[in-house]
Parts: sequence; C-alpha cells; structure tokens
Amino acid sequence: MDVLLKVLKQLRLPPELQPLKKELKKLLKEKRSVKVCSTEDEELIAKIKAETIKLNKNNVTRTQAYYDYYQEYPEIHWSFLAHMVSRNAGWNMTDLRGEFLSRILNGEEQKAFFAFLERGNWLIFQDVYPQLLLYREWKRTRKNRFHLLADFHVSTFMEVVWNHYLQSKDVEVLTYGLIINEQNYIQNRVMNDSVFQKKVVDTLEFKLQDYLAFNHILFPYMQDGNVSLKGDTVHQFQHVEARIRFGKKLYQILFSSEKNQVKHWAAANQHTGSRKDYWSHLFNDIQDKVPGSAYTAKLQGCHLKNASSRLYSPQLLAVWDTFDHEPAQEEEWCKDWRILYLLKEEEAAGKGKIEADYCQSLEGLELAALAKKVISTFT
Repeated sequence: MDVLLKVLKQLRLPPELQPLKKELKKLLKEKRSVKVCSTEDEELIAKIKAETIKLNKNNVTRTQAYYDYYQEYPEIHWSFLAHMVSRNAGWNMTDLRGEFLSRILNGEEQKAFFAFLERGNWLIFQDVYPQLLLYREWKRTRKNRFHLLADFHVSTFMEVVWNHYLQSKDVEVLTYGLIINEQNYIQNRVMNDSVFQKKVVDTLEFKLQDYLAFNHILFPYMQDGNVSLKGDTVHQFQHVEARIRFGKKLYQILFSSEKNQVKHWAAANQHTGSRKDYWSHLFNDIQDKVPGSAYTAKLQGCHLKNASSRLYSPQLLAVWDTFDHEPAQEEEWCKDWRILYLLKEEEAAGKGKIEADYCQSLEGLELAALAKKVISTFT
C-alpha cells in the first residue's frame, strides 16, 4: 500500500470528495472512542452484534444474508456483489474436497486452504454487516448512528464514506469504499498473518493460483435457456492494490447489461457451495464413483466425454464443519487520507469473458490430478 500511496499523492482529489478529505483528516487526528449516548444506542449495538454473529455461522449463512439484505435495500449494490463473490468463496471451499483438489492436495493442505478462505470470508462479514444494519436503522429512523461504528472496530474510513453516502446517494463511491475497506481489513489479518503465510500464501499451490482455478470469479446468468458465465480473473492476489482494482472491475461487470439475468439466476438458485448450483450437466453433489478409486480423464472443454460420470462438487455443509474463529484483531488500517483517491480511480471493466479461461483451468486441474496419480504410482 505504501507504493500505491506514493502514486496517489500525485493525483488531484475531485471537488465532490473534498468534504471527505476534511472529515477523514480530522477523525484520523482524534483519539477515536465509542460515543454511546443512550440506552437506546446500547440496545442497538447489542442487537446488531447478536444478529451479525447469528448470520456469520458459515459461508452458506453469510452468503444468504448478503442476498436477503440486497433484496431489502437494492440501492446498496455492494451487498449483491458480496453475495456473488461469497458464492465463489463457497465453491472454492468445496473444490478442496471435490473431484480434483482432493487428489492434488493432502488432507492438511486442504484444511489450511479452507481455514484461509473461511477466515477472510468471516472477517469481512463481521466487519461489514454491522455497517449494513446501521444503514437499515437510518432508513427506519432517519437518525444517523454511524458514529457507533467505533464500537464494532470498523475503520474511520467507512464512517466518513457512509456519512458521505447519506448526503450524496453516490452508490459508486459507497461501493468502492466498501471494496477498499474490506481488502485493507483482511490484509494484515489474513494475507500477512504468519500462520497463513507459512501454510498457504508462500506455498507452491498458492503461487500457482491461475493453474488451480482459485482466482476466477464467476457470475452465472441465463442466456437462451442455458447458464452462461461472465466474470474475471485476479492476478497477484496477495497484493491489496490488485484485489481492490479487481473488486472494482467485478462491480462494473456485475452491474452491466446482464445484471438482471444474474439477479434472476441468483433468485432461482439457492447457494449450497456445490458447483452443481450453476452447471448441473458437469457437476454433481453426490459422488458417482467409489471414493478413492482411480481417476480417468473425463473432460473435453467444459463438457464430459461420452459415458463419463459428472465431476464431484459437494455441498459445503456436507464436507466442512463449522469453523471456530478467534476474535478479530482490533486495528485501524486507515492511516492516510490519500486513500480517498481510490474512490474515483476508474478501472476498465472489460467484457467479463471468463468461460473459456475457466474451462481451460478445469482441464488443467484434471491434468494435475492425473499427473498426481502417475507420480504416486511410482513413489
């Protein structure tokens, strides 16, 4: 982020964001504290904490919570983006116990990768959902209580962004603000965590993300009676700047011309964590073959060869138990007001073409699984 800030210092802040600069500079200089003014505030904080804990049980519950919130408040675009990205996180989690990665990674590696994905998913939800519930309270009462974000240890940056949104209704600035916040929030807590660094980030498998298909974000949608895919691929996932720019591109892709088709697909298909949710012709959440049996090549692009059984993609709750999380580290990530420049830094979204790359990654995973079988035969 230091390199990014050096670049941002050379830019000019748009006039409409000048009030955010003034407020953020002021708040960063102050010693921030919780400003609970009434019993009503205390009751609201307790209610929000309880609801957040209840819905943050696992990837399935939090993914549904994002969707339900968007249905209630469609002006909060980020919630639908979070719903679709969280679906992808669930698919990646179940891939670890699915057809290919269960053959490529050993049991301990699978658990380490799951803990990495689950921790990031959990952390983002426990940070952002109180923000969403405070917006719900504002809609109900028209009383701004975003000063209470301090009690949830949410960054000062987001207090400023939410206050701006209440005045401007600039949904793009709010969405970009939430993207910037979430990626900075998990940087030290996940990406730079010493345990995850050793067991995940520094491993060969993580460095070969492109090959393992962990970095594709897919948005299924109906087209001509079939489910098609759009989305994008992130590179250099360990760098916060890359993830922020990627998040912006995903937002632009998702809220493009096919937005309604993606929304219709999401409404018709409940999230289970199985890739059968979108491509039942290729994936099945029940193993068609005896577990541990020899694997033979099945794929030709994103289609099965004649008489081949479907790829195993289990439902998440069938293969992963509820994960017990340590409390989130209390730390203010925002140290420099110049991060505000990222609120208006545009990223070219591209056309969101992903299907061919995704199919190629599946074939690569199949080859890796077959190679693993051959290597194990001679060791």
